[in-house]
Amino acid sequence: MVSRSRLKSVLTGLALYAMAAMVVGYFGVNAYTGKYGLNARQELDQEIVALTSELARLKAERAEGEKRVALLRSSGIDPDMLDERVRYQLDYANPRDLVHIIPQK
Repeated sequence: MVSRSRLKSVLTGLALYAMAAMVVGYFGVNAYTGKYGLNARQELDQEIVALTSELARLKAERAEGEKRVALLRSSGIDPDMLDERVRYQLDYANPRDLVHIIPQK
């Protein structure tokens, strides 16, 4: 009978260690692959880099647009800019301009 209780206590100890190892393994796997894990952090870093470059491009585009709008302000209209915008919007051309018509396919 002594050996039976000793076997039971050894198996109980092994079961507790196995359960503890499974709990630690579960949290370890989630720390690596979970929603807030190491892989997610790397993906977020890549997304930050992509969005930062897109932000820089959009800022440059906005600065260019603001520069073009400043040229059209009434305080100092650039004649070339005004001529370009009028021709574009009214679809007109100067008689001295060379117009090349491309046929539609």
